Amino acid sequence: MVEETAQQIADREMILRIGRGDQAAFSALYDRLSGPLYSLALRMLGDASDAQDLMQDVFLQIWSRAGTYDPEQSSVFSWSVLLTRSRAIDRLRARERRLRVVVGPASDVKPTEAANASIVESGADTVNKNDEAARVRTFLNNLPSEQREAIELAFFGHLTHQEIAERLGHPLGTVKARIRRGLLKLREQLRAEL
Repeated sequence: MVEETAQQIADREMILRIGRGDQAAFSALYDRLSGPLYSLALRMLGDASDAQDLMQDVFLQIWSRAGTYDPEQSSVFSWSVLLTRSRAIDRLRARERRLRVVVGPASDVKPTEAANASIVESGADTVNKNDEAARVRTFLNNLPSEQREAIELAFFGHLTHQEIAERLGHPLGTVKARIRRGLLKLREQLRAEL
């Protein structure tokens, strides 16, 4: 067995305390891990705002799952890195799905190029994004309420289809169909405007 460092022992003690609802331990663990985890999230996502949102999700997950942490499986740091990496991959996949739906499969734009394009942004880009966001919001408001709600939970709430189905109390297939139909309508509206 590999001998634990003092930091690993301290991290494990903090996780045990967090599992019992100790906010001071959570704060201490946050102070220790937020820097390296944020760096990982930023490297993976290429966007500071997304990385910050991801950190909030990860630390909420650490808070809620601290009681299930198994020291036999990994160190607290490794466990936290895995949570961060998993959430970042989920976001990257969601970003690529959104891009495929909006841009369409025949586009020459590669999802990774579009994701990296958000790294450098001018003032004009910000204004254009705000205008586009207002347009998308208008299009969303034109959708039937059940489609709009499912899409908002998926793309703005970052929930999986399964989580949406559970939250809304609808079958998974129904949720998937609503999202798909709503996204197709959004694509039609966007293309009609171009």
